[in-house]
Amino acid sequence: MDGNRAIFCPRCGTAMEKAEIGGRTREVCPACQFILFRNPVPGVGVLVETTASEGRADGIVLIQRGQPPFVGRWALPAGFIEEDESVEQAALRECLEETGLEVELVELFGVYSFPEGPVQSGIIIFYRARPVGGSLRAGDDAQDVAVFPPDGLPEDVAFRTHREVLARWVQSRSPEAQSSKVLIRDARPEDEARVLELLPLVPANANASPDELLTAAQRLRERLGLEVLVAEVNGQVVGFLALSLVPVLSGLRALIDDLAVDPACRRQGIGAALVEAAVQRADRRGVTHLLVDTSRGDPSACDFYRACGFDDGVVAPLRIR
Repeated sequence: MDGNRAIFCPRCGTAMEKAEIGGRTREVCPACQFILFRNPVPGVGVLVETTASEGRADGIVLIQRGQPPFVGRWALPAGFIEEDESVEQAALRECLEETGLEVELVELFGVYSFPEGPVQSGIIIFYRARPVGGSLRAGDDAQDVAVFPPDGLPEDVAFRTHREVLARWVQSRSPEAQSSKVLIRDARPEDEARVLELLPLVPANANASPDELLTAAQRLRERLGLEVLVAEVNGQVVGFLALSLVPVLSGLRALIDDLAVDPACRRQGIGAALVEAAVQRADRRGVTHLLVDTSRGDPSACDFYRACGFDDGVVAPLRIR
């Protein structure tokens, strides 16, 4: 490598050349035709929330960076995902290494891109978490660690994505946001009409006939091997997720059949909250793999599932144990 440019092919050692491929200028090996695609690297960040009931101040844990870039500036515990670990495992590891805290992940809080770097383009996945063990201490490449209240965050936060997610976290704790918190619960009989109203939002159900909706209503009432979670905001059901539990010879699998959120409430973390609740529900049931049928969604739904950690494919798996 010469700066950010590959001089020799990593496969055969031939000097690389530049060529127009897929509408972009890329580095190509003239001997073996290897193409160097510069894709964003995945990372994870964690918003560790503390409360006075845990013997700490109410606030969020930040580390003071001890290594470039941005030495001396504050940041959330974060880092790149290793090739042999899941997003969740990386989040737990980074927290323990940098803050000394063992944490429990509460919810997926957001997915951000940083094409500007530093160092290289990437995608960072943020989780909310709470401490469940360990002791607060600076570790790994951190020179200090501290808990900051929502109204007292440092001004010198290192990364743009960290500043943006912290601003969103502060806003989420405002009285107005607290009054509109998302409640995820099991569907009740009185939710039937609203669930059926939301069901056609799933592309595969867009043209459901009255008879098909009646059949869906019957399945909702019987709940044989089916768990339906609903998202409620200010007393109104704004989304639902249908989770099928399927016993197999090697254990138990779970499948997300349908997931729908009212268009007026999208991009507020409601879909992510439903998926996180499904993961936790499946884990409590002893499920090892949670699957999603991506063929029932549109391209934006598939992008959402990928951001939640599901692999590509018609039936995309997420390993949870």
